Amino acid sequence: MNVFMKQNLEIRKVETCKQLGQFVQFYNDLYRNCPYAVPFLYSDELGTLKKDKNPAFDFCEAEYYLAIREGRVVGRVAAIINHRANERWGRKQVRFGWLDFIDDLDVSAALVNAVEQWGQKKGMTEISGPLGFTDMDREGMLVEGFERLSTMYVNYNYSYYPQHIQRLGGFRKDNDYLEFRVKVPEIIPEKIARVAQMVQKRFNLRVHKFSRRELLKEGMGLEVFRILNRTYDGLYGFSQLSEKQIDKLVEDYIKKADLNLVTAIMDDNKDGQMVGFGIAFPSFSLALQKTRDGHLLPFGWWHLLKILKFHATNTVDLLLIGVLPEYRTKGADALIFDDLLHRFQDYGFEWAEAMPQMETNKAVLSHWQYFESEQHRRHRCFSRDI
Repeated sequence: MNVFMKQNLEIRKVETCKQLGQFVQFYNDLYRNCPYAVPFLYSDELGTLKKDKNPAFDFCEAEYYLAIREGRVVGRVAAIINHRANERWGRKQVRFGWLDFIDDLDVSAALVNAVEQWGQKKGMTEISGPLGFTDMDREGMLVEGFERLSTMYVNYNYSYYPQHIQRLGGFRKDNDYLEFRVKVPEIIPEKIARVAQMVQKRFNLRVHKFSRRELLKEGMGLEVFRILNRTYDGLYGFSQLSEKQIDKLVEDYIKKADLNLVTAIMDDNKDGQMVGFGIAFPSFSLALQKTRDGHLLPFGWWHLLKILKFHATNTVDLLLIGVLPEYRTKGADALIFDDLLHRFQDYGFEWAEAMPQMETNKAVLSHWQYFESEQHRRHRCFSRDI
């Protein structure tokens, strides 16, 4: 299916497995010589985009488009409608995600137009993005930090992307995410250590380190993401994770996690109920750059295994932290930081990458005042009426 053609530019709907492979591969081709971009695992990308693999399709629908010029792919975009999020937030929003293109305004304009046309047919009245199917996907366009090494959990793009969005006209800032690079201290900051000791005594909270059996066989892995549902409920664009999504997240993250880097907070006043958690992973950024476009075969698996098993990196990614709302003011997050920092020191990590946090979330952003840290990347979501 061709949406339209202009000046030898064709926008083609992805309809075959071969075309979906081209859709995934285009990012790798575009950023092959960029020292800051990180390839995404090819299998993970396919698993997210395939309707029979991603449980988000229970409440989402999507189409994917390729921009073709003279037989060569020059751009791509996903058009997504998350009906659950639209109902939750009272919006008629079509999302654009996986937006990548050469530095040609005709290409970027045609891709955005394809998303808008499809959204209008579906009754949508605004376009927003970059967004994925859910909050567990990469969000936002990089607008600051182009010369910083990216991570596998965020979008990387060239500096001309936001310039194109501005030139397309009508787009407004919808939300910003900030990312921090944090020096792992040799000594735990006094404020964090003191609060951690206090909340243990005053509120009878304690750190718990899971066994693999607890997480996978006894349901605690599921409980982690149920807490995430409550923790993230009021955040921009969030929609509740379904049980099928939670099962997949446990499969994708919990099964692979180093359990020393997974911390839970339990309330002994409530029979050991979990009230918060933190999950960190050693950074895979440099290892992924050594793979063949994010493929595990033939030798990509070895580079990742060295990170998982031997922590062959000086950086750790603070992937997810969630604390039930009623425990935030009790300082439960200090317990998480205190425990994880000790683990980081034991493993010899020198730096921590704090994953995207909304610029309006002052409580979370305030954590970094106790560390030597730098806000070094910013991602932005844009929207406009259609």
